[in-house]
Amino acid sequence: MKVKVAINGYGTIGKRVADAVSLQDDMEVVGVTKTRPDFEARMGAEKYGLYAAMPERVSAFEEKGIEVRGTIEDLLSEADVVIDCSPGKVGAENKPLYEKAGVKAVFQGGEKSHVADVSFSALANYDEAVGKDFVRVVSCNTTGLARVLSILRDAYSLRKVRATMIRRVVDPKEDKKGLVNGIMPDPVKLPSHHAEDVRTVLPDVNIVTMAFKVPTTLMHLHSIAVEIEEKADVEDVISIFEEEPRIMLFSKEDGFTSTARIIEFAREYRLRYDLFENAVWRESVNFHDGELYITQAIHQEAIVVPENIDAIRAMFELADRKESVKKTNRTLGIV
Repeated sequence: MKVKVAINGYGTIGKRVADAVSLQDDMEVVGVTKTRPDFEARMGAEKYGLYAAMPERVSAFEEKGIEVRGTIEDLLSEADVVIDCSPGKVGAENKPLYEKAGVKAVFQGGEKSHVADVSFSALANYDEAVGKDFVRVVSCNTTGLARVLSILRDAYSLRKVRATMIRRVVDPKEDKKGLVNGIMPDPVKLPSHHAEDVRTVLPDVNIVTMAFKVPTTLMHLHSIAVEIEEKADVEDVISIFEEEPRIMLFSKEDGFTSTARIIEFAREYRLRYDLFENAVWRESVNFHDGELYITQAIHQEAIVVPENIDAIRAMFELADRKESVKKTNRTLGIV
């Protein structure tokens, strides 16, 4: 029997999660929601069946000729779990609705950690989400950091981590706001919140983070420095990364000189140019004065998608971590 999945918010993340769910043999999409009758609503209606996220707006969809099957309450009555992909902080407002409907819920990283029973990153703490009713998949930046650090933690003893994030300012489709000519500390008072978020899934990692927004929409960039207890060399670390499908190594020698080049590769490699993997520059993996340095790029539109799928399996106890990750990887083409 398949887990019935509702998608509340058919936008940048929601449409990707919906497509990923539809590829699984142990879950299915029962419908998606939108707040306004735009082109995404029309596509969602045709592909999965559309429900109005706000009941009072049903008529607005009908006036635009977009078929609506009902309201969010109607959708929840059909579902076992809802993936909340609404804008940040709105998920917390939606939680009482999910509790009333008696459905499990997966929230995204824009919500505070206390909205859920556990914050989640598949490689870091899959078992903590087993059987839980409310799970929060950590943000794109945190997912990228948590993956790398959980892999390193399994191999070495980590003394301290320092990470600087150069953040895209908005997603590519957004036209309401943007940083056109400047670099913005995010926040001005350091450190950034990302370290605290990493510790929600890797509580034993001593990490300090800084972040800056720049006028690009394509990817985030992370510069990571890790102090480790044991003696190791570059080839050991690269070998560990090569064995993990959710890490993809890129080389400057192959022409990958910037995030633009990585995205161009992704356009040819996968539908919607979705890069679910951490994009690590091979040449950046290096030791200096006992510290390990890594530079990676994170496709913010896609990286959390496999985590949402794994979260569902953990919550419904459909598979253990190894089995779930392997299955998700296979269905999404993460090899």
